[in-house]
Amino acid sequence: MSGGSGEGRESRDGLSPEARALCEVMTAGFPGPGDVAALRAAVAAGAERPGGRGPGRPGGRGLEPASVRDTEAGGVPVRVYDPAPGERGRVLVVYLHGGGWVMCGIDTHDALCRELAAASGAVVVSASYRLAPEHPWPAAADDALAVLLWARAGADRLGCDPGRVVVAGDSSGGNLAAVTALRAPELLAGQLLVYPPLDASMGSESVAVYGRGYFHTAAHMAWYWDRYGGDPAHPHVSPLRAPDLSGLPRTLIVLADCDLLRDEGLAYARRLGEAGVDCEVRLHPGVFHGFLGLPLPAAAAARAGAAAWIAATGGRDPA
Repeated sequence: MSGGSGEGRESRDGLSPEARALCEVMTAGFPGPGDVAALRAAVAAGAERPGGRGPGRPGGRGLEPASVRDTEAGGVPVRVYDPAPGERGRVLVVYLHGGGWVMCGIDTHDALCRELAAASGAVVVSASYRLAPEHPWPAAADDALAVLLWARAGADRLGCDPGRVVVAGDSSGGNLAAVTALRAPELLAGQLLVYPPLDASMGSESVAVYGRGYFHTAAHMAWYWDRYGGDPAHPHVSPLRAPDLSGLPRTLIVLADCDLLRDEGLAYARRLGEAGVDCEVRLHPGVFHGFLGLPLPAAAAARAGAAAWIAATGGRDPA
């Protein structure tokens, strides 16, 4: 496990002053659990401004892919980011957005995917999977797998190496990425999991410590799990409960230290290592859940590190 880039001095509650200020801004007026429409509206509005709710807009660094287009992948709407059309043999990333399985989409995560594609040189396919509660489990997980199958089958057409396919996601998208890897490990060279929820029981110590006062609350997370549905013991709902993690691809897990989901990510990393999987953890101090797209030094470092990890991901022989 490696430590991430911190935010300078930390306040008494573990957050850096900069992160605490952003946390307060994001929390103010953010709806509590219970109203899907209000949550979706708040996230959509907040994503339009730096430091707002949702993944934010990294931007501002001149990192733009050469080509961005919308299409469908196995019946699922996707957005394809290509940093260098015409080049061959590149990494192909299937990206699954966060949002508690009930909100966000390819538009809220557009800036993040643009930056990942431009910085890594990989083609990024961002999936607009079906949302709960209108479409409970396993709809989102099935859509994620459908997009992976489409991307893998069309890797050559996209200028990518079918042996260098990575599934990635943040928060609930990280859950979907982990589930997709469990369902089709032979199709993947890597999985990138950013502060993923991995156990619907929510029984870890970090839930008790960081479940209130750090923007993403235990009450919200429990409500998201309820809306998503499925058997909490099923490994395609709670990957941490999978009986066997051997054979999974190279893994990078990015975590925030002040996050109720931190311990689930650490536990998954331990189990992956015990199963013989090449797994690296980057734990970023002084920040909270959702920091990846925020205007914080740790966020910039995490994005750059994720892009470098993607670019370096080697392949396995195509199945």
